[in-house]
Amino acid sequence: MASKPGILTDWPWTPLGSFKYIILVPWIVESIYSFRVKDEKERDFTNLYIFPLMLWRMLHSQLWISLSRYRTAKGSNRIVDKGIEFDQVDRERNWDDQILFNAILFYLGNKYIPGASHLPFWKMDGLIITMLLHAGPVEFLYYWLHRALHHHYLYSRYHSHHHSSIVTEPITSVIHPFAEHIAYFALFAIPLLTIVVSGDGSIVALAAYITYVDLMNNMGHCNFELIPRRLFFIFPPLKYLMYTPSFHSLHHTQFRTNYSLFMPIYDYIYGTMDKSSDNLYENSLKRKEESPNVVHLTHLTTPESIYHLRLGFASLASKPYSSTCYFWLLWPVTLWSMMLTWIYGRTFLVERNRFDKIRLQTWAIPKYKIQYRLKWQQESINNLIEEAILEAEEKGARVLSLGLMNQGEELNRHGWLYVQKHPQLKVKLVDGSSLAVPVLLNSIPKGTTQVLLRGNLTKVAYAIASALCQKGIQIAVFHEEEYEKLNKSFGTKSEDKLVMSKSYSYKTWLVGDELTEAEQRKASKGTLFIPFSQFPPKKLRKDCFYHTTPAMQTPMALENVDSCENWLPRRVMSVWRIAGLVHALEGWEEHECGYTMSNIEKVWEASLKHGFQPLRVPTQSKS
Repeated sequence: MASKPGILTDWPWTPLGSFKYIILVPWIVESIYSFRVKDEKERDFTNLYIFPLMLWRMLHSQLWISLSRYRTAKGSNRIVDKGIEFDQVDRERNWDDQILFNAILFYLGNKYIPGASHLPFWKMDGLIITMLLHAGPVEFLYYWLHRALHHHYLYSRYHSHHHSSIVTEPITSVIHPFAEHIAYFALFAIPLLTIVVSGDGSIVALAAYITYVDLMNNMGHCNFELIPRRLFFIFPPLKYLMYTPSFHSLHHTQFRTNYSLFMPIYDYIYGTMDKSSDNLYENSLKRKEESPNVVHLTHLTTPESIYHLRLGFASLASKPYSSTCYFWLLWPVTLWSMMLTWIYGRTFLVERNRFDKIRLQTWAIPKYKIQYRLKWQQESINNLIEEAILEAEEKGARVLSLGLMNQGEELNRHGWLYVQKHPQLKVKLVDGSSLAVPVLLNSIPKGTTQVLLRGNLTKVAYAIASALCQKGIQIAVFHEEEYEKLNKSFGTKSEDKLVMSKSYSYKTWLVGDELTEAEQRKASKGTLFIPFSQFPPKKLRKDCFYHTTPAMQTPMALENVDSCENWLPRRVMSVWRIAGLVHALEGWEEHECGYTMSNIEKVWEASLKHGFQPLRVPTQSKS
């Protein structure tokens, strides 16, 4: 929002929220219906293609968003070496408003402007006229409009909203108040109206010009340099006719230079070109891929989770993961992404963060949760994890946190398989168990004397049960097999603190992956469910409380936090991820995987020292 919002700041359909596209339904239905019922000679392909063009523009922008986030995470050719935060994601959430606005105007123009309907598919004259009119009037008028928008009166009421984003993303290009978009459309309509009224218009000319504007807008705000140096060497005048991402990035950091739309010639003519433009361009091209200090390994959970990755839909990634009803509409894209991950079959970079001097990267294994339960997939998964470990070693990483890769003894013996196979590993493997235990202990309400332990017995489950016994808290289990395993692991330490029980009246449940829906429904009212596994139970009870999976609140010093980690709230990080950071910050030289655990008190105190804070117990927040 601008510092002093002027008139026509908000879009007219803002009150409709996610239902704003209902505005287009009458036009879309009418165009399809008329196309079907009219004779072949009377059919208007121009009207029919408006909706597909709108969908193409959305897909085009989304591809740029994903590419930009991937490239800036890698670090190669990055321009502005800063991260973005949730406030920017929220501010740019409605980037598709301008596409909706343009579609409405296209439908109206098609109906009411003479010559705007029944356009031919191709006409070379119209394409040439469009190019000339853009290079002339459009670029010139935009330059002076842009300079006017930087006058303090208009800037404070309108254009400051756009400049709230110092570090730009492709969609930053269209984040303007409604009034600005009216002015921009009037400019870009000059070539389109001219070729339509003169009879030189065509469907290709209209679609090509709109795609060109989107392409240049997205490229100019992508925050990584991609224009090769040889283009300017082959054709030197090109530097006056086409800007680069680094050229426009300076406008967002310096504000009073590089005003041009896509052609810098007017900045050269009127003396507003930033003198550091060439240096920034060269330095951005020279910037190498960033080497991580810490690597966090994760994997996809469900087929739809691809949309919640930071490389997916920015607005979805900025919220805790939840299954959304409209995902079924995207099933072709979901299927395509599953095929791509299966064919590509390589670990890929998802996110980068910086904390103090530590560079953290998150890598995703292209496997889904269900595949970890299939024995015939285990070899393939272990190979991918091993390749990721060796790649992290090659890149100079000090710590690799196994995260969701720590799926138990059957898969890789809690990560110890890789240490045995590569005894000379310099990168330290951390499974996060030593931090998970104290986080779970601090999640149990004070004064608790009994807990029910239910779920698959993991390394964390054994450790938390042992710690609870030492604190004098009684642990109840339902099944004899679980009782025997826990009792054997405790030795003589359990005394009378481990008991068999058939009662569901316990107010605190520590739950793992095998908690059944039937068991959950039998819990007494007000029960607190605390997951010790990496995946949360399904929330079936509205009269009970559900804690998050083991996690902590991150300090504000953690940079580039603009997405949620799976189902966790904003700026909350899983202990499996935090453990790797703490391990690197403290400079610990031992592996923490397999059947070994670090001192839980030492790990807990180190986490608090670096600013990570425990989460509030749900019963406390509601009371």
